[in-house]
Amino acid sequence: MQARMKSPVFVLPETLSALLALDKAATTDGLSYVTRKLVHLRASQINGCSVCVDMHAKELKKAKESDERLFAVAAWREAPYFTDAERAALALTEAVTRLSDRADPVPDDVWTEAARHYEERDLAALVVQIALINAFNRINCATRQIAGAWKG
Repeated sequence: MQARMKSPVFVLPETLSALLALDKAATTDGLSYVTRKLVHLRASQINGCSVCVDMHAKELKKAKESDERLFAVAAWREAPYFTDAERAALALTEAVTRLSDRADPVPDDVWTEAARHYEERDLAALVVQIALINAFNRINCATRQIAGAWKG
């Protein structure tokens, strides 16, 4: 495997700074680090971004998350390892990541369940975090970045 080019965020370092600033701006007390990383991992799995799957699984492991939870993220609906709030965040992540998969990209029931678990500021942060990881996934997939090679 070989990347098509150096990561665009290193070719244009201002873009990495901007994306990291967006990440920082979309961090709230009501949206935990673990939930953010679960969201990042799930979107990255859907998008097939090996760089981000590798990175966010390692971050979750470093945060002392169990193997059971890490292994089950792709099957979170059928696994007993997630809280109702995490499930709502993961459902919203899937909907926002798969916008073209249905006529109503983010159904009201998915939105309402997320809004039931997160205050407006935290829900806003969740939506921005989902958009952010999708941006990183698209940059990495387009340029075929290699998992484990990108150390930031």
